[in-house]
Amino acid sequence: MKSQNSLFSYIMVFTLAQIAWFSLLILWIYWYISNYILLSEVGSQLPSRIVSGSINILALVSGLILLVLISVAMSLIFIYLTKQMNLTRMYDTFIANITHELKSPLSSIQLHLETLERREVPSPHQKKFIDLMLKDADRLNALISSILDIAALEQKKLAYNFEIKNGESTFRQLVKEAISQFNLAKTAVSVSGHADCACVIDYRAMKIVINNLFDNAIKYTKSPVQIVVHLICTPRYFIMEFTDQGIGISLMDQSRVFNKFARIYDQNVPTVKGTGLGLYWVREIIRAHGGKVSVSSTGPDRGTAFKIELPIYRVSKKYFVNRLLKITRRQKQKEHNGDR
Repeated sequence: MKSQNSLFSYIMVFTLAQIAWFSLLILWIYWYISNYILLSEVGSQLPSRIVSGSINILALVSGLILLVLISVAMSLIFIYLTKQMNLTRMYDTFIANITHELKSPLSSIQLHLETLERREVPSPHQKKFIDLMLKDADRLNALISSILDIAALEQKKLAYNFEIKNGESTFRQLVKEAISQFNLAKTAVSVSGHADCACVIDYRAMKIVINNLFDNAIKYTKSPVQIVVHLICTPRYFIMEFTDQGIGISLMDQSRVFNKFARIYDQNVPTVKGTGLGLYWVREIIRAHGGKVSVSSTGPDRGTAFKIELPIYRVSKKYFVNRLLKITRRQKQKEHNGDR
């Protein structure tokens, strides 16, 4: 609430400043026109020195340009400050969310360890406790790794392992693994279409993309999860269409859903947790592959559709795709030389 009031105050100050500038501009123009009309009527009765000194078009034009430049500069500063305030607010939300995400499995591990320390726990229950702790530890490790990978991604230091792979078989396998990872029934996900075309893909990175799409669909679906994956090959691009039956995304949110720390809040889904980095990560990984991702939704409770396009090997974006393969070869060569 405090940040919203602060933002409102900045908006009011900016608006009042702009009104002041435009009022001054109008008064200046009014003064100039009034004097011009007056001098036009009586100019013949005044000495030429007075007339020429009074009507100074250069001064008027210079003043107008100065006012416009000041107004533009103020607008740019206001836009920059607004973006920084929004980024700060989103960062604060991210810190709060990530803290909760980290504390939840950590508290679970601590509780089970304290139980094992203070009580005599039968062997079957001990094994169950250990399994739960290992699961929570994996969750912690995955979360920390994702944060580190995001940092490496932004600094262009994330190491990719690009390979030439068949688009259809790769994505069918990724979907199959996601179904198992999220414990979904086979009937909850359907894969259709044929896309027998080669793409340059980092399997691990694309697994992150698919897992984030599945995670997003599960979080924002109130009814039983239903996901449809459709694969297509056009003359230039491999396309995957990922559609869920969730709460949908408003048109306003669609324009910012891939932004860093962006979260979609719905009063009907109050328990959704996350870092706000999932779809941002999806976009950055797809961009690194030379592709693009888009989102569409027809309205509330009508689901969301994500469309991923990747260039076909040796057909589209040849130079870019070949460069990806060269980067991977260089990385492997460095690793090989380092191991020797």
